[in-house]
Amino acid sequence: MSSHRPFGLPAAVTAAVLLLAATGCSWTDAGASVVVPRPPAAEAAFCQALEKELPDTVAGLERSDPEPGSELTAGWGDGAIVLRCGVPRPEKMSDPNSQAIEANGVNWMLERPEDGGTRFTSVYRKTYVEVTMDERYRHDATPLADLAASVTKTIPCALDPECV
Repeated sequence: MSSHRPFGLPAAVTAAVLLLAATGCSWTDAGASVVVPRPPAAEAAFCQALEKELPDTVAGLERSDPEPGSELTAGWGDGAIVLRCGVPRPEKMSDPNSQAIEANGVNWMLERPEDGGTRFTSVYRKTYVEVTMDERYRHDATPLADLAASVTKTIPCALDPECV
């Protein structure tokens, strides 16, 4: 009597497939997935300039852009930090009790989504830049400081004296 392997695969391949299934690994490196913004053309041009100036590392994490690939999105650390440029104005900006911080000359509105991470949206700029960070950056503005020079260089101030 002969032993049968599933689908006639050699023992080593069968073992590898079973190991991958058991550990939950995938054949591809699954990074973050985001909705790509659809800003007006003038705002998209600012975002394209920003994309060219973004740093290779943020908070010590290597750049790893989310899917689908776009000049309007960027990421670091396989989804730990995700930037979207040209997002719509968040409703929360109309709330007089909304919180904001300043990091290296760029002002950001703070939101704490239910997923436990943190979302920041630039203010006083000609287009909105959104940065989401996972839980480990809940009390850390280092990523925003790392992005500030790129934002300042490429996204002009709106008509507001507080903008650098």
